[in-house]
Amino acid sequence: MYYMYVLIMSNDQLYIGFTPNLRERIKKHKEGRVFTTKKYLPVKLVYYECYLSKKDALEREYQVKRFGSTWSHLRKRIFNSIKESQGRGN
Repeated sequence: MYYMYVLIMSNDQLYIGFTPNLRERIKKHKEGRVFTTKKYLPVKLVYYECYLSKKDALEREYQVKRFGSTWSHLRKRIFNSIKESQGRGN
């Protein structure tokens, strides 16, 4: 499986990523072993999508990162998950 995921960081910003191993990647984020998120610990997983195709997962990550309307729609869908996770740490 391949995953597109969204984390919330300690500065309340959202991070969008891709990985073939979600558990290991989230563990690396939480341990501060990912350059882009290590200064914003703690981080928390708030959303993910899984795909059988690597190409589909990468395409979805690209869409969410590059197209404002896609990102806006996703943020609306996961609004309560984001709100509930803010300030709660790991």
